[in-house]
Amino acid sequence: MESESLFVEEAEPPGRLTGIVGPNPSTSSNHEEISLTPFRLPATAPARAVQKWAGSADSRARDFRKRFFPNITLKEWQDWRWQLRNRIHDVETLGRMIHLSEDERHAMSGSAACLPLAITPYYLSLLDPRNPRQALRRTVVPTVHEHFRSNGEADDPLHEDEDSPVPGIVHRYPDRVLFLVTGTCSTYCRYCTRSRMVGHHGNHCLSTEQWEKGIAYVASHPEVRDVLLSGGDPLTLADDQLEWLLSQLRQIPHVEFIRIGTKTPAVLPQRITPALVRMLRRYHPLWISIHAAHPDELTPEMARACTRLADAGIPLGSQTVLLSGINDDVETMKRLVHGLLKIRVKPYYLYQCDPIPGSSHFRTLVSKGLEIIRGLRGFTTGYAVPTYVIDAPGGGGKIPLLPDYVAGREDGDLLLQNYEGKVFRYPDRPSAEGVIH
Repeated sequence: MESESLFVEEAEPPGRLTGIVGPNPSTSSNHEEISLTPFRLPATAPARAVQKWAGSADSRARDFRKRFFPNITLKEWQDWRWQLRNRIHDVETLGRMIHLSEDERHAMSGSAACLPLAITPYYLSLLDPRNPRQALRRTVVPTVHEHFRSNGEADDPLHEDEDSPVPGIVHRYPDRVLFLVTGTCSTYCRYCTRSRMVGHHGNHCLSTEQWEKGIAYVASHPEVRDVLLSGGDPLTLADDQLEWLLSQLRQIPHVEFIRIGTKTPAVLPQRITPALVRMLRRYHPLWISIHAAHPDELTPEMARACTRLADAGIPLGSQTVLLSGINDDVETMKRLVHGLLKIRVKPYYLYQCDPIPGSSHFRTLVSKGLEIIRGLRGFTTGYAVPTYVIDAPGGGGKIPLLPDYVAGREDGDLLLQNYEGKVFRYPDRPSAEGVIH
């Protein structure tokens, strides 16, 4: 019987000629797409012959692979480079794998959307082929709402470009920088804050020369103690590329720790190989922030990927964007944060969705986010409660928001309301009376 074990051991890390996305330490590349020839979906695959969406995530992935990639072995399916080379990019291929609604099909016809389409075969296997309202499907399949621009929306609402002293570096906070090392993701979320740059050619394609300028900037600013690698997704880089970046940053004495922001464990868990983990653990203290959107992403594959990272001593946190109709209710969010804790990922941030163009259908009222925090605080462990923040438009940075737990003051006491709505007094006044000597 065919083994369904996720990982195939690699004796060596992937080389720079094995399906790399992004720049190479020794050569400058501005190509987003992978050069190796992808597997082609058989022309005989019927547009309407989509299997019933049922069973476990493991069984759905197995059935999906056998139906749409019948000549691909399990070993190939589990190869992250194969997954990257065979991302679904076009409406014709996508339409043979899932039943596209008129809304979805229309969104991908005619003029190109601001954000390109790309979905790994693995992540596509998690989508309900018959339900365009499924949460995961709405996060990665375009709809016509992306073409509507509302008041207050902007290409760069956080003013990252204005806070960029050199290409790829965003220096907004006193002691830390954001280092955008690639413009590529394995799967593109439709609500991406950086839709202006990810997946596109041109000024936002990063080269080795730009990497070197970014590293030089960090080295020349001794106040920078924390570097966050992001993009795009840094884990679309090959091991040797990523190690080159980490090793260069580790040689800077004032850089105390490094973080990586990624959605890879959710959309491309095959990337978390033994070779990658062996490399990463050489650069401690290293932290990884994982983008998690919905509990349906918490598959056995993602769990095994996170376990591998956690076993290597890498602290894991999650960053979740609050999305209308996807995760904007207490029960869904509770399932997500509980599931994350079980795979050793600490819920870190809950973000209000940024006002990028075409995002109005994803954005909720701020009151909804506060309602969710109120529904978590006290009703589950504090480890499961993320910090709800708005990344302020105009470059104001992350501003935390909390429900109002202060009910007022009375006779010098602070009146506090707990998770049950009960009011308690706290003696919030210094007094010399009754001091015990």
